[in-house]
Amino acid sequence: MAEIIVPELGESISEGTITKWFVKEGDTVNQGDVLLELETDKVNIEISADSSGVVASIARGDGDVVQVGEAIGSIGASSGAAAPAPAPAPAAPEKSAEVAAPEKAAAVATAPPAAPSAAAASPASSAVQASPAVRKLAREQGIDLSQAQGRITSDAVRASGQAPAAPKAEPAAPAPAASSSANGKPVERKRMSRRRMTIANRLVEAQHTAAMLTTFNEVDMTAILDLRKRRKQAFFEKNEVNLGFMSFFTKAVVGALKKFPLLNAEIDGDDIVIKQFYDIGIAVSAKEGLVVPVVRDADRLGFAEIEKSIGDLAKKARANTLALSDLQGGSFTITNGGVFGSLLSTPILNTPQVGILGMHKIQVRPVAIDDERMENRPMMYLALSYDHRIVDGSEAVRFLVTVKELLEDPEQLLLNG
Repeated sequence: MAEIIVPELGESISEGTITKWFVKEGDTVNQGDVLLELETDKVNIEISADSSGVVASIARGDGDVVQVGEAIGSIGASSGAAAPAPAPAPAAPEKSAEVAAPEKAAAVATAPPAAPSAAAASPASSAVQASPAVRKLAREQGIDLSQAQGRITSDAVRASGQAPAAPKAEPAAPAPAASSSANGKPVERKRMSRRRMTIANRLVEAQHTAAMLTTFNEVDMTAILDLRKRRKQAFFEKNEVNLGFMSFFTKAVVGALKKFPLLNAEIDGDDIVIKQFYDIGIAVSAKEGLVVPVVRDADRLGFAEIEKSIGDLAKKARANTLALSDLQGGSFTITNGGVFGSLLSTPILNTPQVGILGMHKIQVRPVAIDDERMENRPMMYLALSYDHRIVDGSEAVRFLVTVKELLEDPEQLLLNG
């Protein structure tokens, strides 16, 4: 008997919430089959079977909070009777066929595989060759692979016509909508996801523990827009990725962090830990809430490498396939509310980091060029929130001015790498 144990989930994560079991007691599983999905503070994790056998028990159900190292079920060895079962099976159909009509004979002939209901899953599942990713896709589309034979590909699963049978049953569940508030008006009550609770707690913690202050500036995006217009096509043909804004902002932030290293630090007790690396977090809005995957060693990456890295991380975030390693250890964060139309906002620190840069919508505004001339220019407001405990106001202002100057002269970024 092998226990199903909640594995180590990563640094600082000690518990998780079971979102869904994909098996039930009595099901036969193979080593590597996905048993359940666990939601943690940062990512969802699939727990797979360490051994083949029959699910003997499930001790904790959907929605339960479980601890790392806790036994939440068990897998027993497949019963020896399950394998020999097919041997006596031919004898029964032959006797039945002598007295039965052809239709009944056909029914009896198909009976042996279906008769041992618990064991039937074993031959079928062992005959199916599908990766965990393909099995997950099949579950999401409501497709039963137990009757399939041979190797199954993701294309075959997508091409199958038997999709949303299960998903359609779930929307019928919002019973909480029937509840009412104290004044008798209808309300809907639903439980926060673990990730939403974690986001809420961390944002409140940041405001309670850090001496958070925000300084603002604006940047003229004319030079970047002109450079992108001239170089965009050649850049794509060479690198097979679009030249976006985030690579410019990432490079400008790295340049400013090198000049003002306290914004690349964190507080540890009575110590200031100044980081000698530049792992830049890029805030991404996903279905379950905001996540901040990290672009590693951004100072060593070219523009194309940064764009590819950000694109890959954003896809993983929206597909809910980020690994814990994608989210840990950032030294500074950039968040872009401009993609949603935000003109100006105050970003909240991603603790324990002491700095976060907020980008906003590019808006054409009249700008004074000199005492006599006005021009319409594409302008963006920038916001830098910082921890005033270790970053002085003058340092924060000069950091933001440096970012502004680098963005308004993007050739510097290209020439300096």
